[in-house]
Amino acid sequence: MKRLENTVAVVTGSSSGIGKAIALRVGEEGATVVVAARRMDLCQQTVRQIEQAGGKASVQQTDVSQEEQVERLIRETVDRYGRLDILVNNAGIVGGGRLADTSTKAFDDILNTNLRGTFFCCRAGFRQMKQQGGGVIINISSVAGIQAWAGTGIYSASKHGIMALTKSLADEGRALHIKVSAICPAGVADDLVDASPEEIVRSEKISPFDVAETVLYLATLGPSTVVQQVILDRLGADW
Repeated sequence: MKRLENTVAVVTGSSSGIGKAIALRVGEEGATVVVAARRMDLCQQTVRQIEQAGGKASVQQTDVSQEEQVERLIRETVDRYGRLDILVNNAGIVGGGRLADTSTKAFDDILNTNLRGTFFCCRAGFRQMKQQGGGVIINISSVAGIQAWAGTGIYSASKHGIMALTKSLADEGRALHIKVSAICPAGVADDLVDASPEEIVRSEKISPFDVAETVLYLATLGPSTVVQQVILDRLGADW
């Protein structure tokens, strides 16, 4: 039996990159996957690839920075499949620069998607999992969520915020059988999801499928075990 047979998983930002790798992998392991992202054409491509591999998937076009779209994502998932077992909050954008040179718009754009979007998803998913008696929430943070360097200020601020949300929600969920974890990867070859394994290795970056395997690990732990934080660093990284 596949490890995620008879489960329903929502993966945000799964039209490309890390999110797509996660969606493909959990689909291979038997989960019914709801592919949620802004770019409908790329979402449909992810769904086709899951289905071609023998999995089950559907699309819900979603901009996580929009509260009503996130609420609709969770509501329509439950209306269609009856429950929500796994929620992977991966949607995010990269940006930044020196703080003195950062515009207010750039700050708002990154915080609205990365932190506000994760909050909306966590809140909606947690409410559903509380109602049904449990579930797993996995937030994709970053090593920038536990460190910060010159030029990463607003991106790091958004990812540090995700870590705080994760730790707080994990504490709130403990008595409700809701597990909440964060994955903190370093540089990921997220543009190489459809490349060959050899190309990913040559990039000298973390494979997006290693992030996906970490999601599987967290989602399939025994009922009494939770890992709150996993750091995926690049071999030879100097930070």
